[in-house]
Order: sequence, then C-alpha cells, then structure tokens
Amino acid sequence: MPATIALIGRPNVGKSTLFNRLLRSNRSIVHDRPGVTRDRVYGEVREGDVRYALIDTGGMVLEAEPGGEGFEQPIFEQAREAVAEAQAILLVVDGREGLSPLDRDAAAFVRQSNRPALLVVNKIDGAEQEALLTAEFHALGFEIMPVSGAHGFGLDSLRRRVAEMARELEPEEPAGDDGNRGMRLALLGRPNAGKSSLINAVTRQNRLIVSDVPGTTRDAVDVSFEAGGKVYTFVDTAGVRRKANIEDSLERFTVMRSLKTSKRADVTILVLDGAEPLSRQDKRLIAFLDAEKTPFCVVVNKTDLIGREDMSALRKHFEDALRQAPHVPVIYASTVTRAGLGGLLPLVERIKKECSLRVGTGQLNRAMREAMDRHQPPMVHRRRAKFYYLTQADEPVPTFVFFVNNPDLIKPAYTRYLENSLRKTFGIRMAPLEVVYRASHTKKDEDRKG
Repeated sequence: MPATIALIGRPNVGKSTLFNRLLRSNRSIVHDRPGVTRDRVYGEVREGDVRYALIDTGGMVLEAEPGGEGFEQPIFEQAREAVAEAQAILLVVDGREGLSPLDRDAAAFVRQSNRPALLVVNKIDGAEQEALLTAEFHALGFEIMPVSGAHGFGLDSLRRRVAEMARELEPEEPAGDDGNRGMRLALLGRPNAGKSSLINAVTRQNRLIVSDVPGTTRDAVDVSFEAGGKVYTFVDTAGVRRKANIEDSLERFTVMRSLKTSKRADVTILVLDGAEPLSRQDKRLIAFLDAEKTPFCVVVNKTDLIGREDMSALRKHFEDALRQAPHVPVIYASTVTRAGLGGLLPLVERIKKECSLRVGTGQLNRAMREAMDRHQPPMVHRRRAKFYYLTQADEPVPTFVFFVNNPDLIKPAYTRYLENSLRKTFGIRMAPLEVVYRASHTKKDEDRKG
C-alpha cells in the first residue's frame, strides 16, 4: 500500500506548481492569485520503483483575515484532514518573501501532527541564492529542500528525497493480510445511505455505530468476517470514514483516488438510498466508477420504506440511472429486515471471478473474426478500419487490445458493438471490460506498398 504525502502551507507559496511538478502533469490549477486551490486534489506519483499518493491542499490561514472571502476555515479543515490521512508532510514556504508569522503557525501545526516533514523552500531560482534565502528558515527545525517549482531548480533532489520518504513510510498491510482477510470489499456512498448498517447486517454483528446523523463514521475500520467457509473484509476508505462533500468536482472523490492507487479492494459496493431520488453526486460517482473500470455493484438500501406498489417505479428509476453502465448489477435490499442481502456475497464472488478471466490469443482472434463477419466497421471518410489481431492485456479487469491500421477510423458505436460481442462470447456479464486500440505501423506500411 503506497504512502500518502500532503503538501501544505500558506496561500500563494507555490504548492500547486510543486504538486504538478512531482506528478509530471497539470492536475492542480496554478494562478498567482492566492487561494485558487480550495479543495484537496489527489494524484499518484511514480518515481523509479516507488509509488506514493500526493495531496495538494488550499492555502492554510489559521484565522480568517479581515476582508477575506469567508472560506479560510473550510480550507484549513481540508488541509487538516489531508494531514490526518498522510504519513508525511511537505511544508512549502516562499523563499523570496522570507519567514512569515503564517509560516510559523503552519510549522507549529505540522509539529503537532507528529508526522515526518520536509520544509520545501520554494522560489529559489539557483544555487547562488540558496544560502541567503534559506537562512532564516533553519529556525523552524525541519530538513530543508531549496527548489524552484517554476524553473526546475532542485526538483530532481526533491523527487529523490520524497521517494525515499515514501519508501520508508509505506504502510504495511496487517500480518497475514493476503491469506487471512480474503476478498476485500470497499463500501462507498453518500453519508447516511446505510453503509455501516449494511456491514452490521451482513456480518450479523453490531460492529459499527449506526446513527441517522450523516457522517457518523469517521474512523477507518476494516471489518473481517467469515461466511460460507470464506473470509471477507469490508475495507474502509477516505470517503467512508469521513463525511465527504462531493458537490464540486471529481477531484473530491477521495474514495476512488485511494481505491485506485492502493488496490486495496477487489470489488466496490456502492450503497444508494432508495428512499431518496438519485442525486447528482450519485450520478457523478457512478459515471466515475464506470470510467475508471472499477469492479462494482449497487445496493439500493432502505427498500423497507418503499411501498410494494412503488417498487416497480423505484426499479425503473435506478435502471434508467444505470443505463450508462448496463453491466453493473443492482440489489434492492433493506439493512433493517436484511431482505435482498443474502445474494450480495455470491454476487461479488461472481464479479471477482469475471475480473480474473484470461482468454488465449487464438480464441480471441477467432472471436474477433466472427464479430467482423457479422458486422464490419463502417466507412469513415471513404476508409474502413482494418483489424489485424487481438490480445488480452495483463490488467486487473478484462482488457482487450485490438491492433488496427488507424484507431481514428473507429467510432464509439462500433466500440460498443465489439464490447458487447466480447461480453456475449466470453460470458462477461458484470465485470468492467475495456477495449483498447493500438496502431500497427508495420501493417500500415504494407498497405501503402500494396
């Protein structure tokens, strides 16, 4: 499980620039106006053989300044939660402006967290400025890394040092995890959808506190239990252990960031509240899970509150909402009466089995030729895509790679046809399935010669 490292500091010291530099992509918005980053932004860094999760946070202002925009406290709460989630901290300061009272406050906050920390002195544009611009920061007592996020000075040294920290701090799975914790299931859903109640109902134990107050679950609790001679573990994630506000952007889906980077869960269970209409946040989360090719099923909870005459309308409502991901199975259940929950564990077993499917290349190419015979790719600008061969990639979910002359000639409708053909041929009913195209340059050259 990779370590998590948080970038914190006062506004406009260059945290987002450093975040993008470490990530080697432009994930955070960078602007010279203080306070542009207000929410936590997550990314995964690969440095050599080391992986770690990186969190960018908004500028910390411990007390709201006069004339501020009124979001200082929420930003500080985001930073506080990022620090609680992280194993180490990068405290970023501005070398040009020097040590400020806000820097001292942030340093005191970091010391109180008892997390290992590096003091990253940003905006130092060369070695000739290093001694002068870092001198007063030694008083804070942290290891200092002078860098320039804008111009690249010191970034290689920073990357190596952070990777060393990540390797040393990588959390270990509990002893015997692989053999004793069985299939791992991540529970996702909005506050008060019934995630904790579902755990209690499935395990038949009151393992977690249940309340009608949203956000009651705040501590990470991995619950292992045995059923039918098999061991299962409900895996908590960032979005489960805290009340998560996901109104704004997909960067707020800390649940899925941690799930995708840590690979801690085999199957995700999305718990929805059947007593309420599907919210915009629910729809975004479903779309995100589908786009990320996450193996998941949906449990529509609280059906005990729905009259029998209204159940058909309820089913249609959720079927329509899941039209974008028709392979995703849905269970209608009640954690109060336990109705519908008997099929949950067999269902996740089938999803996991489908994810582990491996098909030989010969069988794949026979299936490809049969699909082409039934329905050729349509003409695009008087040209037709040519499919040469098909193989399966070594990925956690079934991923099929078609080698073609020109991927641009393949339209989304034909991709859906191929996906449906593969599902039907190989019995992939509930697992995510990904179709990927690769240009075969050798064949393209032969076509030109012909």
